Amino acid sequence: MDSPPPLGHVIETMTRVTDAEFRAEIERALSKIIDPDLGRDIVSLGFIKNLIVKKQLLGSRDISFEIELTTPACPIKDQFQKDAQRYVSEIAGVGRVDVKMTAQVKDPRNKSGIPGIRNILAVGSGKGGVGKSTLAVNLAYALKQQGARVALLDADIYGPSLAQMLGLSQSPKVKDGKILPAEAFGIPVMSFAFFAPVGEAVIWRGPQIGKAVQQMLLDVNWLETPSNPEKTDIDYLVIDLPPGTGDVHLTIAHTAPITGAILVSTPQDISLIDTLRGLYMFEKLKIPVLGLVENMSGFVCPKCGTVTDIFGSGGAEKKAIEKGLSFLGRIPLHPLVVTKGDRGVPLVVAEPEHFISKLFLEISSRSAQELSKVTHKES
Repeated sequence: MDSPPPLGHVIETMTRVTDAEFRAEIERALSKIIDPDLGRDIVSLGFIKNLIVKKQLLGSRDISFEIELTTPACPIKDQFQKDAQRYVSEIAGVGRVDVKMTAQVKDPRNKSGIPGIRNILAVGSGKGGVGKSTLAVNLAYALKQQGARVALLDADIYGPSLAQMLGLSQSPKVKDGKILPAEAFGIPVMSFAFFAPVGEAVIWRGPQIGKAVQQMLLDVNWLETPSNPEKTDIDYLVIDLPPGTGDVHLTIAHTAPITGAILVSTPQDISLIDTLRGLYMFEKLKIPVLGLVENMSGFVCPKCGTVTDIFGSGGAEKKAIEKGLSFLGRIPLHPLVVTKGDRGVPLVVAEPEHFISKLFLEISSRSAQELSKVTHKES
């Protein structure tokens, strides 16, 4: 192993290197780190922020900088930090290295149409009964746990369920002509259930549905909540879409363009056939599909842990590969997911260390990665 250069040599070398040259050397070192999703180094991507070089008495230089990622849900941010620390520390004459990880979720299109909302993430399927609402809720709270600011919209006019799943019953207030969303566990929530009589069927024509959806998007002050005193922008508005491919989907797409959509299906072929209708709808509306999630992927016995493939297994992953989509992950059936939802506390909130909660976290990370690819291409 080579011995380090003498201290005097390092000091002499550092006195001859200008700050500009030293910064260039730091950038060359950091350019070794490649973002695997965007296929470029973090320097050319503009991720390096606030680079500060401080000269010390003995000639060394202390370095501090931030790596600003495109999403706080990046699964390899710890590896980025370790690599940056190591590569910069290897430069001759470097003293202490301080690397801070930050994130700035962008919407380069700037077309969300909703003040304070950066991206709209829709969760849909061509059919009902696939656990779409459960995924939407736990996805939202998983993104929040990973540092993102999130809001939830229950756009299922005919069967709104998010209020029940989050233990919400109060009617929203109105301030300055805007509806103030309810808040559950630090996330602003809007649902048609707040306005519909409990237990009554909604029998509305298309124009009535469209107006209601527009109001829940445009007439809501999403930033006016107790957990957001500084009124910081929302990174992701997660929308739980109704089943099918009807008026609600068209209204949302035309009112506030969706940044990306996630499709949910069970493993069985009959479910996948309907889910593909959702795929074709999003393609016609020119909405990027971020990927496919396989829900109810086997039943996990809570006593012995044995997995039984009630609806088969792997069908959604195969279909994702066939259609050139990203497979975002699978969630098995587990009684605890149902129990927590019925009691108004999402599993990700109630038991964040549960293995199902960790699966939701993995799916949220992959979804955020795919959305970052979309926004990067359009920037």
